[in-house]
Amino acid sequence: MTEATALPPLHMRRDGFDPTPALREIRETVGVRTIVNSFGMQVYLVTRHDDIKEMLADHERFSNSRPPGFVVPGAPQVPEDEQASARAGNLLGLDPPQHQRLRRMLTPEFTIRRMRRLEPRIVEIVDQHLDAMETAGPPADLVSAFALPIPSLVICELLGVPYDDRADFQRRSSRQLDLSIPIPERLELQRQGRDYMRSLVDRARRDPGDDILGMLVRDHGDELTDDELIGVAGLLLLAGHETTSNMLGLGVLALLRHPEQLAAVRDDPGAVGPAIEELLRWLSIVQTAIPRITTTDVEIAGVPIPAGQLVFASLPSGNRDPDFIDAPEILDISRGAPGHLAFGHGVHHCLGAPLARMEMRIAFPALLRRFRNLALAEEFDDVQFRTFNFIYGLKSLEVTW
Repeated sequence: MTEATALPPLHMRRDGFDPTPALREIRETVGVRTIVNSFGMQVYLVTRHDDIKEMLADHERFSNSRPPGFVVPGAPQVPEDEQASARAGNLLGLDPPQHQRLRRMLTPEFTIRRMRRLEPRIVEIVDQHLDAMETAGPPADLVSAFALPIPSLVICELLGVPYDDRADFQRRSSRQLDLSIPIPERLELQRQGRDYMRSLVDRARRDPGDDILGMLVRDHGDELTDDELIGVAGLLLLAGHETTSNMLGLGVLALLRHPEQLAAVRDDPGAVGPAIEELLRWLSIVQTAIPRITTTDVEIAGVPIPAGQLVFASLPSGNRDPDFIDAPEILDISRGAPGHLAFGHGVHHCLGAPLARMEMRIAFPALLRRFRNLALAEEFDDVQFRTFNFIYGLKSLEVTW
């Protein structure tokens, strides 16, 4: 089940569904420890649920922005104006009040009420892909046939991105998030992605549609620069399909390994909502929150951290903390796992959480009802996980029915 012979950084190591036991050892002893990240930098890793919540809620001492002159080892020198252009509009790299300014413009598009208006279209998209799978017949790669295209099509329609362009942006997104890819190549992919989004922003400026990009141009066009529109749209496109698609693929695999819980999700509509929350907790596909930089000397779990240090929050470890939830290593869809960290915490709590929940609430039971005999068409030990990726998931998943 390994992707490469080299081990990923400690905070990204998994054994199938489970975080490496080394994370549990840190959590049960010191709580915070220095490790080496994928760029060879020494960083502080926070592993306990309550410490992570406290850290993510404190944007004054743990900043998402980067100080002037901050350079990742191995990264080429980039002119300051190009860096500023790349940072613009990226909510994950901003602190309040700049972050709140942009988020307030987007929040109305991701309310639960707005998501409910999307539900019939999402049901239609799911059914279309199930029809295609059924027509083609088994076996099928669930990732390419179901898990990836559904959230991709949804976010494309929401944003106003041509779905015919999906192959290019999916390839760029996957490689940008693959931390084994050399930094210069990832930066070039980022530039390509921004050039693509610029063409969409230019089109929206000329003729704003009914999508999110069109709404931003119509309602806030005078407040937003083109760079900010590009940054916002690029982040939504990347996050809108990478996260949910990996939850769908990995979630189906988890349920196939727990047949009784699979049957509950398939047959009991009341079980679906709690099951999604527990799968979010147990799988914790986002390996860490966006790294923070300390703005002053701080202390977490009794461990002093100087100002100017990178701090990582291990979401898989926090969600498996026994002080947060009983029997955390066990998948139990009946408990619902309120308070999990899968969508983050604080001002950067995932804006698209209502959309992701709706897509999963529709897709999981629809798939399991359509193919009641769904089963792996490969040995579990042969399933290939994306071990070096910032968002954990599957390369493919061969299934039959």
